[in-house]
Amino acid sequence: MDVIQLIVSGLANGCVYGLIALGFVLIYKATEAVNFAQGDFMMLGAFVCLGFTNADYLGLSFWLAVPLSIIIMGAFGYLFNWGVLRHMFGQSQVSIVILTIAVGFILRFAAGTIWSHEPVSLETPFAGEYLNFGGLVMGIDEIAIIIVTVVLTIGLYFFFSGTKLGVAMQAASQNQLAAYYMGIPVKRVQSLVWGLSGAIAAVAGILFASKGAIEPASGLLGIKAFAAAAIGGFGSLPGALVGGLIVGLIEPLAARFAPDSLSGIARIAPYAILLAVLVVRPGGLFSQTQKKKV
Repeated sequence: MDVIQLIVSGLANGCVYGLIALGFVLIYKATEAVNFAQGDFMMLGAFVCLGFTNADYLGLSFWLAVPLSIIIMGAFGYLFNWGVLRHMFGQSQVSIVILTIAVGFILRFAAGTIWSHEPVSLETPFAGEYLNFGGLVMGIDEIAIIIVTVVLTIGLYFFFSGTKLGVAMQAASQNQLAAYYMGIPVKRVQSLVWGLSGAIAAVAGILFASKGAIEPASGLLGIKAFAAAAIGGFGSLPGALVGGLIVGLIEPLAARFAPDSLSGIARIAPYAILLAVLVVRPGGLFSQTQKKKV
């Protein structure tokens, strides 16, 4: 039963990693850039929601604060690409990576200045609520994380496969020049992808904060999410989620079964898995090898 309890908790954490990894993959597929501030987008989304709900700030209803936070972070992602990254066109990928790393530092500093660097809790209607299934205790927050992740993943699948905008995003990610010649506004589509990535990061941040305390340093979870995206494959949305689940599960299981002499192995276990996957399958578990037509 203890192992099952660990698995449930690991799945909830893995879903959060998977949602952050989805942001990595979305941006990489659309622009071939890696946003190392994605974890900080998640952190900022959680703090925005906290600012709406906390009685010391606005004191809004949780159910009103959630959509407002998602919309704000979606707008933030869109404007970040439109106002900053678009002016980096033609620069090397290294320059963009350095820029996003710098933005992450700025966001962590800004969040600490506004909300403090101490861990704070997001007040949710289901905080402290549990369900008992024959000795298996599951927090409502953990159940909510798993359900929301599944629903969001299914929604993204139908969005990319069944809507004009989703198909346009896929086309722009496959071949930007061909998409441009077909009349697709590639730059606008890329900004929309960044907006979608920001919105997903807000969802991940709210779910993460509902399970525990949030602090500016929580943005560094993006490093684990990057590992999850690399394990699943940067070209695959399902791979990002699977990679997140792998990272989320391996941490508690490694901590539980590791001998006392290797008590810290849980911290490096995700990266050991990443190394093993990249050695065997450099593109990730769900790598998609595609040839671009010119």
